[in-house]
Amino acid sequence: MNRRLFTAALSAALLFSGVSAFAQSSSWVIDKNHSQVNFQVRHMGVSNVRGSISGVTGTVVWDEKDPSKSSVEATMDATTVSTNNDARDKHLKSPDFFNVEKFSTLTFKSTAVTGTNGKLQVIGDLTIHGTTREVTLDGDPLTPEISDPWGNARRGFSATTSINRKDFNLTYNNLLKSGEAVVGDTVKIQVDAELVKKK
Repeated sequence: MNRRLFTAALSAALLFSGVSAFAQSSSWVIDKNHSQVNFQVRHMGVSNVRGSISGVTGTVVWDEKDPSKSSVEATMDATTVSTNNDARDKHLKSPDFFNVEKFSTLTFKSTAVTGTNGKLQVIGDLTIHGTTREVTLDGDPLTPEISDPWGNARRGFSATTSINRKDFNLTYNNLLKSGEAVVGDTVKIQVDAELVKKK
C-alpha cells in the first residue's frame, strides 16, 4: 500500500471511529405536554394526599453505550401544583409552602448517571423553594426509541425518589392533639418524562 492510499485509509478509519462515537450520544427535549412529576404525602397519618406538578421542560443527553456520560436538566412550573382541591392548592402555592410568587420554578440538574443490573440511577441537585439538595432518582433505562405519526423519535423515562420536605425549608405544619403531624415530612415522588429527539 503506497503512502497516499495508506493516509486515505487511516483518515477514513479515524473519521468512521469519530462518527461512531458521536452516534452513541443523542440529545432529547422533554415534551412538557406529556411529562409531569407526581407526589404523595401522608395526611394526619391516616391517608395519602396525591398531587402533580406539570410544565416540565428540559433536555437529556443520553449515551447508549456509557450512561455515565449522560446528563439531565429539567425545570418544573411550581404554579401548576395540583391536588384536585382548590383551597389546598392555593395554600400549597402560598408562602407557607412553595411560595410560587417568589420561587416560581423547581429545577433539577444531574451530577452523575449510573446504569447497573438493568437499572438507572440519576444523581443530581434538586432546587425547591430556593434551597438545593442532592437527590437520587431510581428508574429503568430509557424505553426503546419509537417514531411518532409526525416523524419524531420518542423515548420515555420513569423514576422515583423520596425527600424530606423540611430539607427544602418547607416546614409549615400543625399538630393534632395526639401529636401526629397534619402534613407528613416524607414526600414520595414519581417522575414520568416523554422525550423527543433533537433533529
